[in-house]
Amino acid sequence: MVVKARTRSIFFPLALICASALAVAYFLHHAEVGQRGLEAKRELNAQMTEAREELALLQRQREEWERRIALVRSDQIDRDLIEEQARTMLGRVHRNDVVILTGPSD
Repeated sequence: MVVKARTRSIFFPLALICASALAVAYFLHHAEVGQRGLEAKRELNAQMTEAREELALLQRQREEWERRIALVRSDQIDRDLIEEQARTMLGRVHRNDVVILTGPSD
């Protein structure tokens, strides 16, 4: 009888400590690699950085297009711009023009 009581007094707190340690380990693991954990936060930050870079690029492109459209919409139309666009769309050049082919612009 005394042995059982002593065994219970040792193993019961030991079992509680082990169960608590397992619960803490479970929550720590999911805090690191879970759906809303630290790794997911790092991935979201990387995606947000990429999205901001893409937004900046698209804003620059929009500003360029707005500038070009403003040249066409103004009271005096920029004839050079219209001629350039027409030649680009039709694939034609003037016989006195010198054509220098380059790679696509970035």
